[in-house]
Amino acid sequence: MRHYSIPAAIAASLALSVLLGSHALAQATQADQREWVRAGQGGVLPAETAFNNADGKSGIFNVKGAVDMKGHPFFEVLGTNGRACVTCHQPSDAMGLSLASIRQQWQSNGGKDPLFAPVDGANCPNLPREEAKSHSLLLNRGLIRVGLPWPPQPRNGVPTEPEFTIEVVRDPAGCNTDPVYGLTSPKPTVSVYRRPRIAANLKFMTYEVGPFNAKRLAMINDRDPFTGKYMSMNIMSDAREPSLRTQAISAARDHLQVKDEPSADALDRIVNFESQLYAAQVDSRVGGSLVEKGGPEALGPRNLDKQERGLGDNFGTPLFHSFAMWNPASSEARAQREFRESVARGNDVFFKRPFYISDTTHINTVGMGNPMKRTCATCHNSNMVGTDLSAGWVDVGTTNLPYARVTLDNPWSEAKAELPLFKITCNAEARPHPFLGRVIYTQDPGRALISGRCVDVGSIVMGQFRGLAARAPYFSNGSAATLRDLVDFYDRRFNIGYTTQEKEDLTNFLSVL
Repeated sequence: MRHYSIPAAIAASLALSVLLGSHALAQATQADQREWVRAGQGGVLPAETAFNNADGKSGIFNVKGAVDMKGHPFFEVLGTNGRACVTCHQPSDAMGLSLASIRQQWQSNGGKDPLFAPVDGANCPNLPREEAKSHSLLLNRGLIRVGLPWPPQPRNGVPTEPEFTIEVVRDPAGCNTDPVYGLTSPKPTVSVYRRPRIAANLKFMTYEVGPFNAKRLAMINDRDPFTGKYMSMNIMSDAREPSLRTQAISAARDHLQVKDEPSADALDRIVNFESQLYAAQVDSRVGGSLVEKGGPEALGPRNLDKQERGLGDNFGTPLFHSFAMWNPASSEARAQREFRESVARGNDVFFKRPFYISDTTHINTVGMGNPMKRTCATCHNSNMVGTDLSAGWVDVGTTNLPYARVTLDNPWSEAKAELPLFKITCNAEARPHPFLGRVIYTQDPGRALISGRCVDVGSIVMGQFRGLAARAPYFSNGSAATLRDLVDFYDRRFNIGYTTQEKEDLTNFLSVL
């Protein structure tokens, strides 16, 4: 039984309907209503609970038991804009933030929720908070503004000389050319727009790199300033935070707008809470319970707690283990049986279906050939979560042209462009982008905004695969509205040639994770 109140969504405002259009508005007002935890509301978050979503139910599991949210720094207002960590990491959204929840909050209170704070919930902080169009990237794609200093300002204080220049080609949001917040302002800033990442299953995402790897990877892996250890760097989309503690400090400063850094005790409690929390889908609308006895051992948040971090690949160690008991499924209900068999086939597509991976920086540039014939599991190889076990930033093309989509509905219509477009020109002496050369057009330079390296332009850290059904849209820029859109992107990008059945099976498989 849950012990916190749940606001009900009301009819969409006229402003939102004009902004989103009738189709998106229909999506926003359908039955996928989310339970919203407001900053500072108090109550108890149970040790284990489930939440509805369009594909069934997602679940969270806290190995340390129920949490009293009153007074807990993850749930209390820490800064000046009324937010808490939970504002962008909702239990009902697998500890992430779904577009369904964002739109529901706008419909409920016309943007008064702290989620829409101008600092990053608006396209630019100088826009009118009460107008839906000021928050179009949040309401259309679920994106939060991330303002990064230019040139990069490394944590160690040693100035970085970028290997490229950056020019604003297109600025529909208006922030990169703004005289106060833009690239030519007194404090030069590059604004990019990204999806929040989930605050769960983090033992698989942030960990110390052992002595051998630390020596081997010292040129790319950062040290945690609190421990001095080299870290995995898989937390953020651009790998700019080495540990949960540094991430909490930066998030409090940039997103909660705190006046003073959180206390050591508050940081300990935030990190401990995040480290003991697991999230995954627990029920499928068609497939039924995903956590029943005798089912696939990869499914459900409790099984995540039982598993250890490690390498899964397409050479004999399935990262999501076996779905053999679902192929053929033993269920008596035909629809459930067919869905479960589809999921089992989708696991085989993910693990065994080879295709040619080509022209992907930090995959085809590490000595395995270009192209190389592998499967999804080659790159998404981390046991149980599907990230890369190493520092996993790669340029698949989600933000770099020619592969990046301009809008969710039309990949090429400049008239409907929502995201900024930057022209990157690499210095003559720099190592160029291996597949796009010295002039690159990108919606988000990704890791390059931190490293300053031309070769990193457009590289984004792989996100984990758990709780996907609870937290659409997908990719760092929200360019895949659905799991099928995500599958279709990869099919186009690598000319895989999936059959209609393979696409359906792979989509169903992803939906139960």
